[in-house]
Amino acid sequence: MRILHILNHTNQLNGHVHAAVDLACAQSADGHQVMIASGGGDFDALLAREGVETARIDHNRKPLVLAGSVLRLRRLVRDWQPDVVHAHMMTSAVLAWPVCRLAGVPLITTVHNAFEKSAVLMGLGTRVIAVSEAVRQSMQTRGIPARKLVTVLNGTIGTVRFRGREAMREPLDHPAILFVAGLHPRKGLPDLIDAFAIVHARHPEARLYIVGEGPFRDAYEDMARALPCGAAVTFAGGQRDPSPWMRGADIFVLPSHDEPAGLVLSEAREAGCAVIGTRVGGIPEMLDRGAAGILVPPGDPPALAEALDQLLSDPAALADWRAKSQINIDNLTIGRVMRQTLDVYVTARAGKSPRQRVAA
Repeated sequence: MRILHILNHTNQLNGHVHAAVDLACAQSADGHQVMIASGGGDFDALLAREGVETARIDHNRKPLVLAGSVLRLRRLVRDWQPDVVHAHMMTSAVLAWPVCRLAGVPLITTVHNAFEKSAVLMGLGTRVIAVSEAVRQSMQTRGIPARKLVTVLNGTIGTVRFRGREAMREPLDHPAILFVAGLHPRKGLPDLIDAFAIVHARHPEARLYIVGEGPFRDAYEDMARALPCGAAVTFAGGQRDPSPWMRGADIFVLPSHDEPAGLVLSEAREAGCAVIGTRVGGIPEMLDRGAAGILVPPGDPPALAEALDQLLSDPAALADWRAKSQINIDNLTIGRVMRQTLDVYVTARAGKSPRQRVAA
C-alpha cells in the first residue's frame, strides 16, 4: 500500500510526532511505500534510514501560505499516487481534505490531542482514529459521527527511535520517582510536587526527577524550591530519549488532568517502573484498567501521596507493582498499532469515496 502521512513537523519532544514516526517506520518495515509530508524536523534523518520518504509541506496558518500548501499537496498526491492519506493534526486535516476530495483518495485522521477545541476538525476524515476509547467517546459527544470513529490505542514498544540505547540506564538516587511530560498545567505536575512534599516528610531518602520542558518550568521550579523537600527535586529539562531515565527509576507518575493516551505510560511500563496515573482520559486504558498500574483521582495530592507512600513503605508492594506493569504489555506494541491502523485503511478504501461520504 502507498501511504502518505501529513503532519505539521517532525521535531522531537512532541507525542503526536513520535506516534506518527513510529507508525510510518513500522509500515515501511512491513513492506509498504510510505511518505511523510511535513514542515520537516529532527526525525527526517531517521525516517530516511528507515526507508520512509519525506516531502516538505509548510503548515503555516497564514491564508496565503495555506493556499500555497494546498496546491503543493495536490501536486504531491497527483504525482505520488497514495492509496490513503493520513493526517495527524488539525492543520494537516484541513490541508488534506480538499485535496483528497478532488483526488478521490480516502483521508484518515487521528485525534492525538482531544483536549484542543479544534480537534473536531479531525471529523473531516473518511475514518477518524481515536487513540483511546475515552477519546472516541469524547469526539462522538462533540459531534463526529460514530460511523467514522474507530479506536486504536496508543503503543510505543518496538520503536526505532530508541534503537541501540536499550541497555542505557540513568544513574539516579533511590528510591527514584520520575515524571516525564511537557510542563503544562494539564499534566498536573503541581499535584505531584505537593504529593511529594507529603511523602518526603515520611521518606526523606526519596527523590523526584522531572523530565520535560514547557512554559511553566520556572513557576514549577519556584514552587519546588519553596518547599522543605526542594533539594530532593531535580528538574532535568527535556530529554530526546527519556528511556534511560525510566529504566533508572523505581516509580513513574503521570498525574494529568486530561490525557488522551500518554505514550510515556507505554514507555514506563516497558522499562519496568511501578506506575501511578490519574483516572482520566485514556490513562486507565494504558494501564489495563488498573491491573498494570495504580489509578488515583486527578487533582488530589493527598490521594497521590497515599499511593506513593504505599510503594515507598513496602518493598514487596513496589516489586509487585513493577511486575504488574508487564501485564498484557504486548498490547502496547507498535506492531499492534500498525496492524489495526492498516485495517482502518482497508475499510476506508472499501467504502464510499470521501466525496460521496461528504455529500451524504
